[in-house]
Amino acid sequence: MPVDEPVTGIRQVDIWNWSLDTTASDDALSGTGLSQDELERAQRFVKPRDARRYMAGRAGLRSILGDYLGIAPKDVRFSYTEFGKPHLDTTGECPLEFNLSHSADQALLAVSRNFALGVDIEEIKPIAEDVAGHFFSAAECAELRAYPPVEQMPAFYRCWTRKEAFVKAHGAGLSLALDCFDVSLSARPQRILRRLDPAVGTATDWTITNVGVAEGFCAAVAILTHGKAVELRYCGEWRERPRIASIT
Repeated sequence: MPVDEPVTGIRQVDIWNWSLDTTASDDALSGTGLSQDELERAQRFVKPRDARRYMAGRAGLRSILGDYLGIAPKDVRFSYTEFGKPHLDTTGECPLEFNLSHSADQALLAVSRNFALGVDIEEIKPIAEDVAGHFFSAAECAELRAYPPVEQMPAFYRCWTRKEAFVKAHGAGLSLALDCFDVSLSARPQRILRRLDPAVGTATDWTITNVGVAEGFCAAVAILTHGKAVELRYCGEWRERPRIASIT
Protein backbone atom coordinates (compact mmCIF):
# COMPACT_ATOMS: atom_id res chain seq x y z
CA MET A 1 0.00 0.00 0.00
CA PRO A 2 1.38 3.45 -0.83
CA VAL A 3 2.62 5.68 2.00
CA ASP A 4 -0.29 7.67 3.45
CA GLU A 5 -0.91 11.20 2.22
CA PRO A 6 -0.59 13.97 4.84
CA VAL A 7 -3.72 14.33 6.95
CA THR A 8 -3.49 18.12 6.74
CA GLY A 9 -3.05 20.48 3.81
CA ILE A 10 0.38 21.54 5.06
CA ARG A 11 3.27 20.83 2.73
CA GLN A 12 5.65 18.23 4.10
CA VAL A 13 9.07 16.70 3.71
CA ASP A 14 9.37 13.14 5.00
CA ILE A 15 12.64 12.16 6.66
CA TRP A 16 13.69 8.49 6.76
CA ASN A 17 16.75 7.31 8.70
CA TRP A 18 18.00 3.72 8.97
CA SER A 19 21.05 1.66 9.82
CA LEU A 20 23.10 0.27 6.96
CA ASP A 21 24.59 -2.43 9.15
CA THR A 22 21.69 -4.75 8.46
CA THR A 23 21.85 -8.33 9.66
CA ALA A 24 20.59 -9.53 6.29
CA SER A 25 22.98 -11.60 4.21
CA ASP A 26 24.40 -10.48 0.89
CA ASP A 27 22.09 -12.97 -0.84
CA ALA A 28 19.04 -11.55 0.95
CA LEU A 29 19.99 -7.97 0.05
CA SER A 30 20.59 -8.88 -3.57
CA GLY A 31 17.03 -10.14 -3.72
CA THR A 32 15.43 -6.87 -2.57
CA GLY A 33 14.86 -5.39 -6.02
CA LEU A 34 18.32 -3.98 -6.77
CA SER A 35 19.08 -3.41 -10.44
CA GLN A 36 21.89 -5.16 -12.27
CA ASP A 37 24.05 -2.03 -12.33
CA GLU A 38 23.56 -1.61 -8.54
CA LEU A 39 24.61 -5.22 -7.94
CA GLU A 40 27.64 -4.75 -10.19
CA ARG A 41 28.62 -1.58 -8.35
CA ALA A 42 28.36 -3.42 -5.02
CA GLN A 43 30.79 -6.03 -6.32
CA ARG A 44 33.37 -3.31 -7.02
CA PHE A 45 33.74 -2.37 -3.34
CA VAL A 46 36.98 -3.70 -1.85
CA LYS A 47 35.57 -4.23 1.65
CA PRO A 48 32.55 -6.56 2.07
CA ARG A 49 31.14 -4.24 4.78
CA ASP A 50 31.07 -1.32 2.33
CA ALA A 51 29.31 -3.47 -0.27
CA ARG A 52 26.66 -4.55 2.23
CA ARG A 53 26.11 -0.97 3.36
CA TYR A 54 25.72 0.20 -0.21
CA MET A 55 23.16 -2.54 -0.92
CA ALA A 56 21.28 -1.78 2.32
CA GLY A 57 21.08 1.88 1.31
CA ARG A 58 19.78 1.12 -2.18
CA ALA A 59 17.37 -1.51 -0.90
CA GLY A 60 15.94 0.95 1.61
CA LEU A 61 15.65 3.67 -1.04
CA ARG A 62 13.82 1.38 -3.45
CA SER A 63 11.48 0.01 -0.79
CA ILE A 64 10.50 3.45 0.52
CA LEU A 65 10.03 5.06 -2.90
CA GLY A 66 8.14 2.00 -4.07
CA ASP A 67 5.71 2.45 -1.17
CA TYR A 68 5.06 6.07 -2.15
CA LEU A 69 4.50 5.12 -5.78
CA GLY A 70 2.54 1.95 -5.08
CA ILE A 71 4.95 -0.22 -7.07
CA ALA A 72 7.44 -2.98 -6.30
CA PRO A 73 10.98 -1.91 -5.33
CA LYS A 74 12.39 -3.59 -8.45
CA ASP A 75 10.15 -1.40 -10.64
CA VAL A 76 11.55 1.90 -9.33
CA ARG A 77 13.63 3.45 -12.13
CA PHE A 78 16.22 6.21 -11.80
CA SER A 79 17.69 8.76 -14.18
CA TYR A 80 20.38 11.36 -13.57
CA THR A 81 20.78 15.00 -14.53
CA GLU A 82 23.85 16.24 -16.35
CA PHE A 83 25.27 17.13 -12.92
CA GLY A 84 24.62 13.67 -11.50
CA LYS A 85 21.56 14.36 -9.35
CA PRO A 86 19.23 11.33 -9.33
CA HIS A 87 15.51 11.57 -10.02
CA LEU A 88 12.74 9.12 -10.74
CA ASP A 89 12.51 7.96 -14.33
CA THR A 90 8.80 8.37 -14.96
CA THR A 91 6.63 9.52 -17.83
CA GLY A 92 5.06 12.94 -17.43
CA GLU A 93 5.52 15.02 -14.31
CA CYS A 94 7.71 13.38 -11.66
CA PRO A 95 5.50 12.56 -8.65
CA LEU A 96 8.22 12.69 -6.03
CA GLU A 97 11.34 14.63 -5.12
CA PHE A 98 13.91 12.70 -3.08
CA ASN A 99 17.52 12.76 -1.99
CA LEU A 100 19.64 10.11 -0.25
CA SER A 101 22.80 10.53 1.81
CA HIS A 102 24.82 8.04 3.83
CA SER A 103 27.82 8.09 6.14
CA ALA A 104 29.38 5.18 8.02
CA ASP A 105 26.42 2.98 9.08
CA GLN A 106 23.64 5.59 8.71
CA ALA A 107 21.40 6.37 5.75
CA LEU A 108 19.22 9.47 5.48
CA LEU A 109 16.50 9.98 2.89
CA ALA A 110 14.26 13.03 2.31
CA VAL A 111 11.08 12.69 0.22
CA SER A 112 8.54 15.33 -0.83
CA ARG A 113 5.64 15.71 -3.24
CA ASN A 114 6.01 19.49 -3.07
CA PHE A 115 9.61 20.69 -2.96
CA ALA A 116 13.00 20.22 -4.58
CA LEU A 117 15.41 19.25 -1.80
CA GLY A 118 18.80 17.93 -0.77
CA VAL A 119 20.00 16.14 2.36
CA ASP A 120 23.36 15.34 3.90
CA ILE A 121 24.49 13.25 6.87
CA GLU A 122 28.07 13.03 8.15
CA GLU A 123 29.76 11.08 10.90
CA ILE A 124 31.39 13.51 13.34
CA LYS A 125 35.09 12.66 13.44
CA PRO A 126 38.36 14.61 13.34
CA ILE A 127 39.41 16.06 9.99
CA ALA A 128 43.14 15.98 9.30
CA GLU A 129 43.26 18.57 6.51
CA ASP A 130 41.98 22.12 6.26
CA VAL A 131 38.63 21.33 4.63
CA ALA A 132 37.08 24.56 5.89
CA GLY A 133 39.82 26.66 4.30
CA HIS A 134 39.25 24.96 0.95
CA PHE A 135 35.46 24.77 0.84
CA PHE A 136 33.92 27.29 3.24
CA SER A 137 33.35 30.96 2.44
CA ALA A 138 35.41 33.68 4.15
CA ALA A 139 32.48 34.51 6.45
CA GLU A 140 32.00 30.86 7.41
CA CYS A 141 35.71 30.40 8.14
CA ALA A 142 35.70 33.51 10.34
CA GLU A 143 32.65 32.23 12.24
CA LEU A 144 34.27 28.82 12.72
CA ARG A 145 37.46 30.38 14.13
CA ALA A 146 35.38 32.38 16.63
CA TYR A 147 34.17 29.20 18.34
CA PRO A 148 36.17 27.82 21.30
CA PRO A 149 38.34 24.88 20.21
CA VAL A 150 36.08 22.33 21.95
CA GLU A 151 33.07 23.57 19.92
CA GLN A 152 34.75 23.83 16.53
CA MET A 153 34.22 20.24 15.38
CA PRO A 154 30.41 20.24 15.80
CA ALA A 155 30.27 23.73 14.27
CA PHE A 156 32.32 22.50 11.31
CA TYR A 157 29.92 19.63 10.67
CA ARG A 158 26.87 21.88 10.98
CA CYS A 159 28.37 24.06 8.26
CA TRP A 160 29.48 21.14 6.10
CA THR A 161 26.15 19.30 6.12
CA ARG A 162 24.19 22.51 5.47
CA LYS A 163 26.37 23.42 2.50
CA GLU A 164 26.27 19.90 1.06
CA ALA A 165 22.50 19.72 1.44
CA PHE A 166 22.09 23.06 -0.35
CA VAL A 167 24.40 22.06 -3.21
CA LYS A 168 22.49 18.80 -3.66
CA ALA A 169 19.12 20.58 -3.56
CA HIS A 170 20.25 23.22 -6.05
CA GLY A 171 21.29 20.47 -8.43
CA ALA A 172 24.23 22.16 -10.14
CA GLY A 173 26.80 19.85 -8.60
CA LEU A 174 30.44 20.90 -8.63
CA SER A 175 29.63 23.77 -11.00
CA LEU A 176 28.17 25.65 -8.00
CA ALA A 177 30.93 27.56 -6.20
CA LEU A 178 30.85 26.81 -2.47
CA ASP A 179 31.73 30.41 -1.63
CA CYS A 180 28.72 31.85 -3.49
CA PHE A 181 26.62 31.41 -0.37
CA ASP A 182 27.03 31.61 3.41
CA VAL A 183 25.32 29.46 6.01
CA SER A 184 25.16 29.96 9.76
CA LEU A 185 27.19 27.58 11.94
CA SER A 186 24.96 28.10 14.97
CA ALA A 187 23.15 25.21 16.65
CA ARG A 188 20.23 27.51 17.53
CA PRO A 189 17.20 27.72 15.21
CA GLN A 190 17.49 30.76 12.98
CA ARG A 191 17.80 31.73 9.34
CA ILE A 192 20.59 29.41 8.26
CA LEU A 193 21.11 30.60 4.67
CA ARG A 194 22.58 34.04 5.32
CA ARG A 195 23.77 35.01 1.84
CA LEU A 196 23.23 33.75 -1.69
CA ASP A 197 24.72 35.16 -4.87
CA PRO A 198 21.81 36.75 -6.79
CA ALA A 199 23.03 34.96 -9.92
CA VAL A 200 22.28 31.67 -8.16
CA GLY A 201 18.93 32.54 -6.60
CA THR A 202 17.14 34.28 -3.75
CA ALA A 203 18.02 33.30 -0.18
CA THR A 204 14.44 33.70 1.08
CA ASP A 205 13.29 31.02 -1.39
CA TRP A 206 15.21 28.43 0.61
CA THR A 207 14.78 26.71 3.97
CA ILE A 208 17.75 24.90 5.52
CA THR A 209 17.35 23.13 8.83
CA ASN A 210 19.02 20.56 11.06
CA VAL A 211 17.80 16.97 10.99
CA GLY A 212 17.74 14.89 14.16
CA VAL A 213 19.88 11.78 13.70
CA ALA A 214 21.88 9.30 15.79
CA GLU A 215 24.45 10.52 18.30
CA GLY A 216 27.83 11.01 16.67
CA PHE A 217 26.31 12.22 13.39
CA CYS A 218 25.22 15.57 12.01
CA ALA A 219 22.63 16.13 9.28
CA ALA A 220 20.76 18.87 7.44
CA VAL A 221 18.13 19.27 4.75
CA ALA A 222 17.80 22.11 2.24
CA ILE A 223 14.39 22.74 0.69
CA LEU A 224 13.34 25.08 -2.12
CA THR A 225 10.17 26.34 -0.41
CA HIS A 226 9.73 29.72 -2.20
CA GLY A 227 8.73 31.16 1.18
CA LYS A 228 6.05 28.55 1.92
CA ALA A 229 5.75 26.91 5.34
CA VAL A 230 6.91 23.31 5.49
CA GLU A 231 6.92 20.53 8.08
CA LEU A 232 9.45 17.78 8.53
CA ARG A 233 7.75 14.45 9.19
CA TYR A 234 10.18 12.05 10.87
CA CYS A 235 9.32 8.60 9.62
CA GLY A 236 12.03 6.77 11.56
CA GLU A 237 13.24 3.37 10.41
CA TRP A 238 10.99 2.42 7.52
CA ARG A 239 7.56 1.89 9.06
CA GLU A 240 7.64 3.65 12.42
CA ARG A 241 4.78 6.02 13.14
CA PRO A 242 5.68 9.57 11.98
CA ARG A 243 6.17 12.52 14.30
CA ILE A 244 5.98 16.07 12.97
CA ALA A 245 8.30 19.01 13.59
CA SER A 246 7.19 22.40 12.28
CA ILE A 247 9.49 24.64 10.26
CA THR A 248 8.91 28.22 9.21
